[in-house]
Parts: sequence; structure tokens; C-alpha cells
Amino acid sequence: MEGVTFLGMGSFGTSLGILLAKNQCKVTIWGRNDKEVEEVKATRVNNRYLPEVEIPKDVLITSDIKEAIRDSEYIVLAVPSYAIRSVCKLISKELNEKQILISIAKGIEEGTNLRLSQVIKDEAPLNPVVVLTGPSHAEEVSRNIPTAVVVSSADMKYAYKVQDLFMTKYFRVYTNDDIIGTEIGGAVKNIIALTCGICDGLGYGDNTRAALMTRGMSEIVKIGTLLGGKKETFYGLTGMGDLIVTCTSLHSRNRRAGIQIGKGVPIKEACENIGMVVEGISACDAFYKLKEKLNVCMPIVDELYQILFKNKDIKDAAHSLMSRDRKNEIH
Repeated sequence: MEGVTFLGMGSFGTSLGILLAKNQCKVTIWGRNDKEVEEVKATRVNNRYLPEVEIPKDVLITSDIKEAIRDSEYIVLAVPSYAIRSVCKLISKELNEKQILISIAKGIEEGTNLRLSQVIKDEAPLNPVVVLTGPSHAEEVSRNIPTAVVVSSADMKYAYKVQDLFMTKYFRVYTNDDIIGTEIGGAVKNIIALTCGICDGLGYGDNTRAALMTRGMSEIVKIGTLLGGKKETFYGLTGMGDLIVTCTSLHSRNRRAGIQIGKGVPIKEACENIGMVVEGISACDAFYKLKEKLNVCMPIVDELYQILFKNKDIKDAAHSLMSRDRKNEIH
């Protein structure tokens, strides 16, 4: 029986823990907050992030991080992107070199512009790192709704191990050796989903969402290929697939936050109402600064940045996008 530890008690980590427990793995879920950990242990339900879904009784839930990682072959970093480095620092001295670290967060590190697999390697240079990403809402994974994702690694033999670990008749796992593309696609799509939500909140329609998703895909490909990703990766599950699900579903915290912002709710309040990290906000800040450094044209990122950080009126931002100079679609 393979041991898998999930560091973090968010919705996606919890849902994957449930999936693997049902797949005959020895699962441990670690949380920082003692009170939350004790509540989940008592109720066997993660009421804050995944209500009404029972956690199997043989899943160990603990706030002792040394106990959590001691005997596990796989350690899943199930925390938001901003916490990846701090959690890796916390465990780095406790790891053995054979433990495989799996990243399921989406984003890049603010300040360094490093992809999350690079952040993990900074703190745990001797351990293999695998990225698991794709269109996968936790609420659906936990209910065995058919889902397909992608795993990638700098050393693909570890990606194949993780593929085998997670594969079930409800959860299909593909491999892709383009770790740059898989990570960048998953990060930028949150920006586009937040923008789509804002337009939904304004009362704009399907035409607007289709335009934003399509032109957003153009921006994903532009920055992603410049950073070293393969163009075809962005038209797969971790690019187009993830973009579709986050821009159209009300499971998407980025879209839901955007809807509130579009209706006039202050940004901070909208995020508090969601109750989970809205990754599109920090991603917008990071990719705006990155594209400025690289001199890349990303008009949707530009306008969202102006809304979020410069208090630009949302309708003025929409007008700016629609009034840009004429151009050919494919250039």
C-alpha cells in the first residue's frame, strides 16, 4: 500500500485524498490549524472547503507535519501558490531523497517569477518534482465525476509513477513532458477566468465571454511559448481545457470573485466572500510585471491589472479593449 501525504486541507487536496483512499492508498492529510484539524477528524467532513463529502475513516488527519510525511512515498503540496515556498522550507530537513513531491497549485511566485516546480526545487533540490494540473474542480472530483488531468516532470519516469498512482475509472491522467507549458497554462487561465467573471457581473453575455476566452488563449500561447512552453500544450487540457472550465463554471472561485467585482463589490470584500484564495489576482500582478519585462503585448492582462491595482473603471477598461487599433486576428 503506497503512502501519500497531502500538505494542506483545501478543497482540491481533500478531494484527491479521498480519491486515493478509495484507490487503496494509505492517505494522510495535514493541516496547520489545530482547531480545523480536530473538527475534520471528529466529523470526517471538511466543512470549510468541501462540505457534504465524507472523508474515509482510514485517512489519517493530523497537524503534526513530521508524522504526516515520515512514511509517505509521495507528498502532495496542496497549498496555494503563495505558500509553496514556506511549506517546502518547513519540510525540507525532514525529507528523504526518494520522496516524490507533487505540485497541484497553479500560479507563479510573486517577486521571482519562478514556476512553482522551480520554487519546490529551490527548497528541496534532491527530490523529484511532478506537476499535476488540468481542468479539475474539487467538487466534481470528490463525487467521481469523470475528469482528465495531466502530469509532467523534468524527469518523466516520476510522472509515469504519479500517472499510475492517480488513475481510476473516473480520473484519467495523461502525461506531457512540457513542464513549462503545463504550469504556465494553468497560471494564466486564472487571469482570464477572473476577467470573464467581471464581465458576467457587468451583465455582458456569451459573445463577450467567447471573445475573452479566445483572445485570452492567444495571450496564454504568446507568453507561454516565449517562456519555453510548446504551443500544442496550450491547446490541450492544461491550457484550453483548464481555460474552458474556469471561465464557464460557478465552481471556479476566480469567476465567482469576478462576478462580484463586476457587480461593484470591492475587490477585498469579494475575495473574503469567496472564502478561498483567488489566484487570478496575484497571477495578474505577476504576469503583468513579467510581460512588461519581456515586452509582450497582453491587453487583457493590461486592463485587468488596471482594474485591480490602479482603480480603473471596469467599463472604461472594456472600452479600451474594444477600441484598440485594428489588427489581424492571427498576429
